[in-house]
Amino acid sequence: MNPRTKAELFLLACTLIWGGTFVTVKSSLTDVSPLTLIALRFGIAAALFIPFCLSTLLKIDKPAALKGWMLGLLLFASFATQTIGLEYTSASKSGFITGMLVVFTPIFQLLIERRPPKLGNVIGVILVTLGLYWLTAPQGAEFNHGDGLTLLGAGISGLYIVYLDLFSKEHDVAQLTFMQMGVTVILAACGAALFERRQVIFSGHFLLALAYLSILPTLLTLNLQTRYQKQTTPTRAAIIFSVEPLFSAVFAHVFGNEIIGSLSWLGGGMIVAGLIVSELSDVIFP
Repeated sequence: MNPRTKAELFLLACTLIWGGTFVTVKSSLTDVSPLTLIALRFGIAAALFIPFCLSTLLKIDKPAALKGWMLGLLLFASFATQTIGLEYTSASKSGFITGMLVVFTPIFQLLIERRPPKLGNVIGVILVTLGLYWLTAPQGAEFNHGDGLTLLGAGISGLYIVYLDLFSKEHDVAQLTFMQMGVTVILAACGAALFERRQVIFSGHFLLALAYLSILPTLLTLNLQTRYQKQTTPTRAAIIFSVEPLFSAVFAHVFGNEIIGSLSWLGGGMIVAGLIVSELSDVIFP
């Protein structure tokens, strides 16, 4: 198996795991406030990661630390907006809107790397915009501030992907992974202390959800994404990530008992189509 194929299989596994987090986080917010959940989730993940990378962490230099802080800030902002947004929107809707990060990514590539968008990127943005309207059409569920926060988080995630692609090629994977976790814990804990009542009900359901969220979609996927995203092209990685909304909708329907209407499925399908067209622009429109 060549390195790129191996990397893409790991990224697909990450996408599948992320798809299950929306319904899990949504159900957990009845027992814990959003920023407290993020602090606990990343705190446990960081503590579990230390024994595997302590010697490497002791050798971290200033450039790696600074870039790790930058990635951690973006990661925290994306998780905070998405998690708080889930208090006001459905898990399936959150998954579809989060998938729009793949459309935002070319925009930030243009601004940061001076790489102009292709015709397919423009068509993709149009399809996604129409899909977002159908997904949140007045006949179904209106676009609310939870959706807006999720959309903001998707934009931040697009920026994060661009900088992760750049920084992961320059610095040690373990150092960047731990720095991202540590910064997210610090910012989430400070935010919870300042703005939340820090409600936590340690029910059996919450402890099980916290264990899942800390180990699989945080510790495992953050390390895998930091390690393997650089081994494939941004276009191919983005196509893989665009499958996440489908996974989230299926998980929300099966495990969260969310009813997804025909208009929502149409909108979600258009969003996924827009993401794929945008990221396949080099192939479709050479």
